[in-house]
This record gives sequence, structure tokens and C-alpha cells, in this order.
Amino acid sequence: MRRNVKSLVGFSMGATDGEFGKVEEFYFDDETWTIRYLIVKTGSWLFGRKVLISPSALKEPDWANETFPVKLTKAQIKHSPDIDTERTVSRQQEIDLYTHYGWPYMGIGGAGFYGGMGLSGMMESRVPFEESILASTHHDKPVDPHLRSIDEVTGYRIHATNGEIGDVEDFIIDDKNWRIHFLVVDTGHWFPGKKVLIATKWISQVKWEESAVYANITVNEVKNSPKYDPAVHPEAYENEF
Repeated sequence: MRRNVKSLVGFSMGATDGEFGKVEEFYFDDETWTIRYLIVKTGSWLFGRKVLISPSALKEPDWANETFPVKLTKAQIKHSPDIDTERTVSRQQEIDLYTHYGWPYMGIGGAGFYGGMGLSGMMESRVPFEESILASTHHDKPVDPHLRSIDEVTGYRIHATNGEIGDVEDFIIDDKNWRIHFLVVDTGHWFPGKKVLIATKWISQVKWEESAVYANITVNEVKNSPKYDPAVHPEAYENEF
């Protein structure tokens, strides 16, 4: 099922021996457009510390009670590497995190990385996770250049092939494989009162230094596209452009 990322903020996180925090944010991979980590703000037992949890650790979500159960204990989470989520996450920190939890160093598209959640075959060309991290580290690239914050990208300007069309307002993911399928775009003063969906497959590039997303669509195509209605299943918009 497709879900808006904003609707998942505030979900409780349940370890095997009790609740340990609430979802505050997400990191995603800008090559595969897939959620890589949930950023969880812990409760008073860890003094509000924030921790990174991979979707591979999730069990079946309890949507009715807005809870994400995980295959981890509170002790495992308490003793996990302390990563400052206010700064760029380094590749070495990711290796430490995966080593601590025993998560497989599989490529982003491998079934092992997401614990059989349906990503197998999506990106077979990606090299194993650990190998890609070490390769970048050895070439003086200590941080993962493709790990991005959902909060950071929210508000980025969307550029069509012939002009601006709006700002990123939200993201729509598949709750089975955590892949981002659409950006919800507020067209603002360009087309007042209208929000549209832009499929990630139409995005040609993201220029982080410009806070801008570029898409292979025209302004007129966006103008003539259907208005986004949250009550309509997002797949209905898949072939609009």
C-alpha cells in the first residue's frame, strides 16, 4: 500500500521488550529513492537520544495503533553506536551500525538488506553495501553522498524542463519495500490551490547545492495534470504524463 511519509511521523517504535521511542524523521537513498533509515527519538530512558533503525529490523507494522515493532531489544538499541543525526552520517558510522545489529551488508536492492521485504531484484547492479562504503572511504569520501534527509528535501523547488512548478511537500512510499514512488508537489502561486504528484521515475537529478529537483516534464503537462486527491490511490496517477 502507498502511504504519505508525513503520516508516519510520530509512530511508536516497539522493541521486543517495550516501546523505545517515536519516529521523528527518515533518511533516503537518492539513487534508489528508497528509505534507508527511520530516525527515532528515544524516550526519557535514553535522555531523548536519536537512533537510526533500518527497515530491515521492522516486523509487521501495526497500522491501527500506529506502531512499528522491531526485531531488537532495548538493550541492543541502548548500546548501539551513538550517531549525531544533526550531522552527515559517515560511511564508517554505517558500518559500525550494521556490525552492531548484525544486519547483512547487502546491496540496497538485495533481499538480505531488507530482510525479505520485497526489494530483491530492484537494483541488482548495486555492489554490496560494505564494499561500496569502503570504496568511497578509500577515495577520501568519508560520508555517504546519497543519504539524504526527508526533512531537508521538503520545500525544495521542482523544476520542469521549461520552468518552476512548485515545492516538495511530502513523499509517498510503498509500505512493503519502503521505496519512494511519488513526490507531492504544492504548485503554490504557479497554479494556486493545486497539488500534484511527480513520480520519482520522472526525476532527472537533484541539485542539493541549489535545493532543487529537476523533472523530465513540462510546465504545461503539470498544469493539465489531475489535482492530487489524498483519497485517490496514488497508482491512479502513475501514467498521467
